[in-house]
Amino acid sequence: MKIIPLSEGSFTVDKTKKFIPFDEATDRLANRNAGSLLVEIQPFVVITSIDILLLDTGLGFQKNGRLQLHDNLIRAGIHPGEITKVLVSHLHKDHSGGLQIEKPNGETALSFPQATYYLQRRELDYALSGESSSYVQDEIKGLYQHPQIVLLDGNEVLDETIFFELTGAHSKYHQVIWIKEAGEIIFFGGDDAPQLQQMKHKFAAKYDYDGKKAMHLRQEWWSKGQKEHWQFLFYHDVKNPVKAF
Repeated sequence: MKIIPLSEGSFTVDKTKKFIPFDEATDRLANRNAGSLLVEIQPFVVITSIDILLLDTGLGFQKNGRLQLHDNLIRAGIHPGEITKVLVSHLHKDHSGGLQIEKPNGETALSFPQATYYLQRRELDYALSGESSSYVQDEIKGLYQHPQIVLLDGNEVLDETIFFELTGAHSKYHQVIWIKEAGEIIFFGGDDAPQLQQMKHKFAAKYDYDGKKAMHLRQEWWSKGQKEHWQFLFYHDVKNPVKAF
């Protein structure tokens, strides 16, 4: 399998949940608001023998009417129409902003109309309930109506290759994903396992729905991944998008 990180850049984010671009050459984290975290925004493409998979969809930035994610794909040699499946860990705005694109007439459409999208049904229900400010309802409210959307109900297996597990750790209905083929195992933990350093140290984040559960899961995955030679994909790691054993 082939892994392609699709970085949208580095950002700081604080309790306001606004993502502010960060240039390591000129910016200083100490100059940002107290509690600011430095994160990468980094969807991934995984190419298998049968699919071109997109894992999460970034912030959804557009320039001159073009989605940054589309431009990143094209630079990687992939036309957006070649994406066959979009796998979504959860619907926080930094992971779901590129699910849809706004047309010049103001209507929205799926960003990858040839693809099938996979997300948790209860995650979408919760995102639209208004109980959490981490979701941008206007960006996801139309997802129920699209025939390309597959709403998962907990743990599921697709084509004996893609394995979804509902964790409820970072967000109430967050899911993690394994892709397995020909002896290879790729693990995408979304925001349950967002950075390499969080895998190596016991760390319960206050911003997680269930920080202790996320911490214990990371320890479990890290130990098992080393034994089984997983390839870890880190969505928010500025320097280490992929770690292979």
